Amino acid sequence: MDKNFLEKVVMLFIENGAKTLTMDDIAKEFGMSKKTLYQHYKNKEALLEDVLAFKLNDVIEQLNMLDDTVENAVERMFCRDQQIEEAVKSNKSLFIRQLVRYYPAIFNKHISEFSDRFTDVLLRNIKKGREQGYYRTDFNETAYAQLFFSLIMSYDNSPFIDNEIFDRNQFHEEVVLFYMNAITTEEGKKYIKQYNKLNK
Repeated sequence: MDKNFLEKVVMLFIENGAKTLTMDDIAKEFGMSKKTLYQHYKNKEALLEDVLAFKLNDVIEQLNMLDDTVENAVERMFCRDQQIEEAVKSNKSLFIRQLVRYYPAIFNKHISEFSDRFTDVLLRNIKKGREQGYYRTDFNETAYAQLFFSLIMSYDNSPFIDNEIFDRNQFHEEVVLFYMNAITTEEGKKYIKQYNKLNK
């Protein structure tokens, strides 16, 4: 189906939940017969997979665009990125909660794909930062990128994080700072201090 259809279906799932929203509801929303909808998607699971892939592509495209427009690798990691913020926040939405409960195989496949593609974005950033002399070369870049993804996605799911002590934005900033201090050279650390002074 086209982009407009998928954008609207994403919103319907976010508003109503993965289980609650039915194929009947979707067909009615678009003024089409259920038969027509089933000609495009053999079942709701196939539609859910398409919707998640569409949303993930959108997030990754935005991340890649920002990578291309911000030349300095350290500065790029401190950019407030609305797309990744929204992706992380949506981890607690009714849509995601119902996916986890009623469609665990689809959810796990989606998170695995998200992790892989987000890791690729971070690996590009690490490569660029190493070329610029800001990132160390003596660490396993894939392991660190995957660790960063796990941490950034853990705000709503970890029993060890007190949401009353850290709000989501503070937590996000601390995770980025923790990660950046772990991977930067002395030159990179100087740039972080300089960048933070200018952006306070």
